[in-house]
Amino acid sequence: MSRGSVEIVLNGDRRHVPKDITALELLALLELAPGMVVVERNREIIAREALDATSVERGDRIEIVHFVGGG
Repeated sequence: MSRGSVEIVLNGDRRHVPKDITALELLALLELAPGMVVVERNREIIAREALDATSVERGDRIEIVHFVGGG
């Protein structure tokens, strides 16, 4: 673990992410398009328009659900 990171739980797995990252930056780090996922932080869904204003903090439990298309 580097000094510039924090540990979170991401989809059930412990992971270190950069300190002071936002939910939108986390999606970019994971190479995920914000319009294709729903992000839940500590059991609360983050509105898409709030992703850039929502900080990811040490110990957060983040769940990212991908939309799957099909017919």
